[in-house]
Amino acid sequence: MKRYERYVAIGDSTSEGLDDPDGRGGYRGWANRLAERIAAQQGSLLYANLALRGRKTRQIRDEQLAPALAMRPDLATVVAGTNDVLGSRFDARPFRDDLFAMQKALVDQGAAVLTFTLPDLTPVMPFARILGDRVQRLNEAIRDACASSGAILCDLAAYPVASDPRLWSDDRLHANSLGHARIADALAYHLELPGTDRAWAEPLPDRPAPTFMDLVRAEVAWGRNHLLPWIWRHMRGISSGDGKTCKRPELTPL
Repeated sequence: MKRYERYVAIGDSTSEGLDDPDGRGGYRGWANRLAERIAAQQGSLLYANLALRGRKTRQIRDEQLAPALAMRPDLATVVAGTNDVLGSRFDARPFRDDLFAMQKALVDQGAAVLTFTLPDLTPVMPFARILGDRVQRLNEAIRDACASSGAILCDLAAYPVASDPRLWSDDRLHANSLGHARIADALAYHLELPGTDRAWAEPLPDRPAPTFMDLVRAEVAWGRNHLLPWIWRHMRGISSGDGKTCKRPELTPL
């Protein structure tokens, strides 16, 4: 097994760990889970997580890349794009260029760099149908950036289980604890860590189909609790990350 000494995660709320509560008022997330797994196998690992909710890819490049490079990681995850897709406009070319620049800078410094594509959210959130073309262009840009930079790609979009609603939280934009666990297992597999397998890609057990009224109640609750507050926040130009700081700004041992 290759040994990793310094792992740095950069990105948005996905890498920050929403919605995987850590039991202490914060969030655990797939990055923490991956770091914990590596530390348990090796006996130690220094880990920093600079990710912050609400950040678009250009902001991640401008705010997080330089601090990440200064830590000289030998392992890094660079996950971005969800907030770009949700914006009023989405241009895949500058997104791809920013992602590639971050990946390449870290790879050139000697880090193994991982990222993943965004699953089809239509089964999770019917509203996502209007974003379908954007997500496809986002994923093609991610694949192209990885092919050029040498980053390791976990193509979650290619696995139907990634779109199972049972892996997603109530807001339908973030993975729940089970989803974060699956992502961590997928990344560990792509790093070829000992004891990994492809169980993360297997479908969940069948379940009874929800009734029409179940669907109606779920849509009403989601609209009231998540969609309308999101629309109101964005109309006022407010980001969910305003006033917040990253959870692990320095390399510290696990």
